[in-house]
Amino acid sequence: MTIADPRAFILGNTRLQPVPHAPEISLWLADEVTPIWRLTEDELGEMGLPPPFWAFAWAGGQALSRWLLDHPHEVAGKRVVDFASGSGLVGVAAMKAGAAHVLAADIDPFCGAAVRLNAEANGVVLDFTDTDLLDAPPPDVDVICAGDVCYEKPMTERVLAWLAAARRNGTRVLIGDPHRTYFPREGLAFLAEYRVPTTRELEDQEIKRASVWAMP
Repeated sequence: MTIADPRAFILGNTRLQPVPHAPEISLWLADEVTPIWRLTEDELGEMGLPPPFWAFAWAGGQALSRWLLDHPHEVAGKRVVDFASGSGLVGVAAMKAGAAHVLAADIDPFCGAAVRLNAEANGVVLDFTDTDLLDAPPPDVDVICAGDVCYEKPMTERVLAWLAAARRNGTRVLIGDPHRTYFPREGLAFLAEYRVPTTRELEDQEIKRASVWAMP
């Protein structure tokens, strides 16, 4: 899937704005879902695509970012993976909290450009890969952060199994989620809960309850 100029597309269709629940961070974000979604399909020449997750600060990622900024010792000096990074919000938060290195990983064809633009806007450096990390054993890192990864049942099960394998290898696993349908109700250690400002464009309410969890 080839995109002529994803950086120009993002700059032309989003605006730099502070993240509601982590205003220390600003991202290139869209204001409405439908227009950017249609433009993305036009740009890629393909219909029925999933939402452009990179263009929004989702509630789980906002909660996890807030928690990292408030608990910098969790990532300070450590190697971190921001899994299914979208905009790179959580990766930016980890770097601002003092992480030694962050790899943002996402298979969306726009995410590489979005992550680079958002890193630049916040004065941090993020590495990026569009490799599907689920196709291989978890990488040897200190922390894996996963925000908003429980949208669909098969994907949730696959991601959680991969994260569990990472945890068995000694990696700290942190998950941010607004209590979606397929989010596991047990087997995780609760860390914090936030009321995250969002929009009815994205969610079913304007203030979304979102929590941060760790795999024990």
